[in-house]
Amino acid sequence: MSGLRTLFATQVWESSLAGGAGFEAFNAELEEACRMLAAEDAAGRAWCKAHGYGGYTSYASLDDLPTRASVFGALKTRLDRQARAFAEALALDLKGGRLKLDSLWVNVLKPGAAHTGHIHPHSVISGTVYVAVPPGASALKLEDPRLPLMMAAPPRRADAGEDQQAFVYLTPKAGTVLMWESWLRHEVPPNQAKADRISVSFNYGWR
Repeated sequence: MSGLRTLFATQVWESSLAGGAGFEAFNAELEEACRMLAAEDAAGRAWCKAHGYGGYTSYASLDDLPTRASVFGALKTRLDRQARAFAEALALDLKGGRLKLDSLWVNVLKPGAAHTGHIHPHSVISGTVYVAVPPGASALKLEDPRLPLMMAAPPRRADAGEDQQAFVYLTPKAGTVLMWESWLRHEVPPNQAKADRISVSFNYGWR
């Protein structure tokens, strides 16, 4: 008897806030708060200019969003529940500890802008909730973590399954929540939309 046996799966958590009561009002408030930060955070805008970020991110300038605006605090509560569920699905043995939201930051990606491939060191779970996803907005590009080891491997056929592709593109909608283990390399290709792509990203650490 012979056949395939799948080992060492890379798992990604996907859900949506859009089905919850009052989502439209919540998402509108969240978008307003993101745009407010982009307009008022001079330090963040200066960092983006210095580092060639095509738009605005609060990543390097603000670390208190859940206490700065109540809508971010409400978002944290929603994300905490999902992070716990993802950790359970991953069979993580936290040994009496817990996953704690270490950072939460806003991203406003302008048309044509991108975010190159990266990982999130010093974290366990990372992710993004999508606030404004206009037509043509970038997908999230995930990279097979085995890719650096495939030194002489031929490419996969175009009809290969999602679990066999070197790269997978996940196309979110407003309200989509995506979470992954922080070692998973990912990027945001150039934003082909004619409007801003707005999201809120986050990291959870083991405490």
